[in-house]
Amino acid sequence: SDIGSQKERVVTEEEWLQRWEMGNIGFHKEQRHPLLQKYLDVLLNGRSGLRIFFPLCGKAVEMKWLADMGHSVIGVEVSEQAVKDFFSEHSLPYCEEPVPEISGAKMFQSTSGNISLYCCSIYDLSSSIVGKFDGVWDRGALVAVNPRDRQRYASLMINLVEKSSSYLLVTVSYDPNKHKGPPFYVPESEVKNLFG
Repeated sequence: SDIGSQKERVVTEEEWLQRWEMGNIGFHKEQRHPLLQKYLDVLLNGRSGLRIFFPLCGKAVEMKWLADMGHSVIGVEVSEQAVKDFFSEHSLPYCEEPVPEISGAKMFQSTSGNISLYCCSIYDLSSSIVGKFDGVWDRGALVAVNPRDRQRYASLMINLVEKSSSYLLVTVSYDPNKHKGPPFYVPESEVKNLFG
């Protein structure tokens, strides 16, 4: 396999939570991603009022940016700290409520109603819970998913999007034998196999 020794690598949910607790979040960026800014017109495709999904959202600053443009932003993140940090760092009031369909899950929603962040495993989501999305900004999700879970992840994402949706995906390219990940190396051929 051209993903080297990464194929068997597993990062647990506990390890991700620990990264947030320890502040070991080098993957978080304080500035909007330049590729989202460059390809925003591809994501929006001339449409307004979209439902845009942020898988494994962390506290991505782009969520507020897109919400401020009039879109509804829905994210999922396993770390409650990341979700609460997002709202506090943007001075956004929010309410918190349980998600009846998912044991232990919570949904944090801005009081304006246009940002809803689910605190749970992404694999607990379904379109019956979160609906379908017009657009996806996947800046750090596919490359963070354990390689053995990629097919499961891609299948879920395909089920969560409308037929007319736009999906922006950022991956990283490097020699996977020299870095154990995450971020994991996802070759273009695998992206095509996963998403068609």
